[in-house]
Amino acid sequence: MVDTDITVRPKARTVEELEDLAFELRQKLLHLCGTYEGVVHIGGDLSVADILIALYHYGLNVDPENIADPKRDRFVLSKGHAAVCMYIAMAMRGFFSYDEIVATYGQLGSAYGMHPCKVQLPGVEASTGSLGHGLPIAVGMAKSARQRGEKHRVFALLGDGETGEGSIWEAAMAARSAELGNLVAFVDRNHQLMTSFSEDRVVLEPFHGKWASFGWNVISADGHNMKDLKSIIDSLPSPDSTRPTVVIAETIKGKGVDFMERSIAWHAGSLGKEDLERAMAALESTRKVSA
Repeated sequence: MVDTDITVRPKARTVEELEDLAFELRQKLLHLCGTYEGVVHIGGDLSVADILIALYHYGLNVDPENIADPKRDRFVLSKGHAAVCMYIAMAMRGFFSYDEIVATYGQLGSAYGMHPCKVQLPGVEASTGSLGHGLPIAVGMAKSARQRGEKHRVFALLGDGETGEGSIWEAAMAARSAELGNLVAFVDRNHQLMTSFSEDRVVLEPFHGKWASFGWNVISADGHNMKDLKSIIDSLPSPDSTRPTVVIAETIKGKGVDFMERSIAWHAGSLGKEDLERAMAALESTRKVSA
C-alpha cells in the first residue's frame, strides 16, 4: 500500500531517514506509473530518486512555506524529463499535494507536466526539458547571485546523455571563468540514452577528466549510496570559493526494479496491474535485502 498522506516534513537528518524516503519515493513513482494512462520516464526517474531525496530532504536550503525566500538555494532540473520524480520529492517535503500529482499528471492544463514549468508551478525555479539548457540557466543564476552579493548555492541535475550537447561545455567554461564556487552540478551517470547505451553514441570517457580540464572541482559518487551523497553535501566547498563543483554520480537506470534496471525498453513506459504488482514486489525485495 502506498501512503498518499503528505504533510510538511522537516529536513531529514540521518542516512536511515533519507534511505526510507528514497524507498517511499520509488513506491510513489511506481504507483503513478501504474495509474497514469500515458508513459512515464520511469527509468531515469528511478536513477535520480536518491539524488533528489538527498537534495530536497537534506542538502537544499529551501522552505516549502516560504518559496520566495531570497536566501533559498536554487535547483534546476536540467534533465527535465525526470520532472515527476522531482514533483514527488518536493511533495514529500510539503511543496505540493501528491494526490493532485497522481490525479492530474500529464493532463491538459495540469501544473504537473512531463517537463517542469515555473509559470505553472511556483516552487519550480526553471522551466526545462530541452536538454543542454539547464546548466547554462544555472550558471546565469549563480552569476547573478554573485553580482548581488547573495550567499546561496545553485544546484543543477544533468543527465549524462545531455553532456553531449555543446551548450553544456560552454556553460562549464563560463562557470569556471566567472569563478562560480556557488554552483554545484550533479550528473546522473547512468550510461544510457533513450535508445542506446551512451558510449555507443557519444564517447564521454574520460568523463571525470573532461570536467577537471574545464577547471571544475570534480567529485565521484555512488548515486545510490545515501551515506556517500550525504557526506558529499556536507563537504561541499564554500559558496565563496572560486571553482564550481560537479558530482559525477554513478547510477543505474531503473534502479530498484530488477526487470527495469539497465533496460533500454524502460527509458519510458507504463505499468499495467500485473506489472505494477511485479514492480512493487521487486522494490520491496530490495528493502528486505538492505535491511
